[in-house]
Amino acid sequence: MNYTMKRRAVALLAVPALLFTAACGSDDDSKGDAAAGVAQVKGKAGEKPEISVPKDGKPSQKTVTETVLEGSGAAIKASDFVRLDWTVKKWGGDQELGGTWAAPQTGGKTPKQQSVEQVGKQSQQLPAKVLEAVKGKKAGSRILVQGTAGDLIGQNLNPQSGISAKDVLIWVVDPVGAAAVDAKGEVKGEQAASEAGLPKVVAPSQKAATITVPKGVKAPKDLKQQVLIKGDGKKVEAGQGLVAQYTGVKWEDGKKFDSSWDHGGATAFQIGTGSVVQGWDKGLVGKNVGDRVLLVIPPSLGYGASPSSELAKNTLVFVVDILGTV
Repeated sequence: MNYTMKRRAVALLAVPALLFTAACGSDDDSKGDAAAGVAQVKGKAGEKPEISVPKDGKPSQKTVTETVLEGSGAAIKASDFVRLDWTVKKWGGDQELGGTWAAPQTGGKTPKQQSVEQVGKQSQQLPAKVLEAVKGKKAGSRILVQGTAGDLIGQNLNPQSGISAKDVLIWVVDPVGAAAVDAKGEVKGEQAASEAGLPKVVAPSQKAATITVPKGVKAPKDLKQQVLIKGDGKKVEAGQGLVAQYTGVKWEDGKKFDSSWDHGGATAFQIGTGSVVQGWDKGLVGKNVGDRVLLVIPPSLGYGASPSSELAKNTLVFVVDILGTV
């Protein structure tokens, strides 16, 4: 499990989407004879879509993918990282079953929460067939994916969700941006020694960093951060998708509890919006692509607000390589 992220589980999914079987959905952009049984979508890309279905009409029995609006950005490639908005509804139902527009809005104080995913990889937010629909489309587009829950979600459909395998689901996905970032990438450069009182870091190539907590030193009560390798890329801004390698250990016993290297490579998440623990938002916004950052995060900025978390009382130590932004 990736403890770095606050999971926003979709009610339809019985298990994390990391366990989905990778598959490609239908990519039929022509409306053809199924038009009468396909939902209508109104609104500009980036704004909450208005979804309607034909009155007393029957939905198409095949999975349909349509480009509702074509964007002006670059075409999204098979392994690109993408930042996107999305929503899902049941045919004939008014309730939004999940998505970024369903999340509470911040009134402009912070950027709205969005999903950040890698095309071709299992997703924590979207079924594989829905995420695959953005491949080949242009950033800034609006895409409709409609099909039965059985086809789009398969065996991972939560039986307690009230949705049956035969129910037709309507997904609207807006890829806001995309970037090609090497998921096996790592930060290069001469690494600075850790400051006094901070953990020592040894970061071998293509492996999780070894983080050694200083003996006899009490965990700091405030967030501590140090740039170990200074990058020359663009500054990280709140609301962007951030692609990174990371390793995390507990200050209390020095044991590793998670690393992107243990999960096949770089992970992606939105920064500066409350999508991750506060220590990441506070410590990584304003850093630069190419930085290697050491973070020591007290419980109050980690999982202290989540008593049920096994890390709620721990001070967390992370080494983060910032590989790119979306």
